Amino acid sequence: MVRKAKSKRKRVPKTVLKLPDLEQSKSAVLNSLTSPSSQRSYDHAIREFIDWYCSEPRLAFNKTVVTRYRITLEQRRYAPSTINLRLAAVRRLAYEAADCGLLSPDLAAGIRRVKGTRRLGVRVGNWLTAEEGRHMIAAFGTSTPKERRNCAMIAVLIGCGLRRAEAAQLKLEDIQLREGHWVIADLNGKGGHIRTVPMPGWVKDAIDRWVIPAGITSGPMFRAINKAGRTWGNGFTPKVIWSIVKEGAANCGLANLAPHDLRRTCARLCHQAGGELEQIQFLLGHVSVETTERYLGCKQRFQNAVNDAIGLEPDGS
Repeated sequence: MVRKAKSKRKRVPKTVLKLPDLEQSKSAVLNSLTSPSSQRSYDHAIREFIDWYCSEPRLAFNKTVVTRYRITLEQRRYAPSTINLRLAAVRRLAYEAADCGLLSPDLAAGIRRVKGTRRLGVRVGNWLTAEEGRHMIAAFGTSTPKERRNCAMIAVLIGCGLRRAEAAQLKLEDIQLREGHWVIADLNGKGGHIRTVPMPGWVKDAIDRWVIPAGITSGPMFRAINKAGRTWGNGFTPKVIWSIVKEGAANCGLANLAPHDLRRTCARLCHQAGGELEQIQFLLGHVSVETTERYLGCKQRFQNAVNDAIGLEPDGS
């Protein structure tokens, strides 16, 4: 007698997701991200959405509900960039839920079509002028080990355009000579993308003024300093860098300055100095050139416009 093979029950996608389904999908989202910073941002954004979603009557997880959530965020007067980040996290949540068989692919596709909030030309972040940048670098002085360390850190952030997490993990061995130029070699940046960052000579000088007297010959470049002026530990967290930038900004009279604003400043000053967009993209490690363009915060110029002298002008004009 031939036994019939038991048929496996196929999971039927749902329209309403319960808390265990949402938590499972959230874990899938976080596991798919390689950057700790992205994991923290998405974890917070998804938890905020789950709290809102579960506080409502049993709603279907679909395009209409996510649109309502966007309207709720707008009514709370969140910044467009914050709203768009929250929506990106929700779209990713829907994608993972569908991939796990918890949500209908059609509903997930509808959620991914929910549009973000338009920025209406509002620039995000701050940029320093070259003069303000010089004041920021000199804000700490060079008399004590702490001052030299902080000066070197600001020089790296504004001169090389590093993210604060990248600066925190920087090691002395990463600084190498390539083609006769100092670089930060094979920097492991956001999303696991590897890039090599050119280092201006003045940044290298600032680093030397810190590491040579401190006796640092290898390992983490930026470390804690005890009361006796000696370095200790194996580096520090990006949160410490934020407090150092805040201290320097206060010394210069600059309000609301964040470490990422120094990265933006590096991009804009490079562009103003004639740097090519492609080279600035390489420097910052952006996957998309559109991201680099947003960092520049450029304004269109009509006097001496870019197409005034492109070699097609009639002779004598």
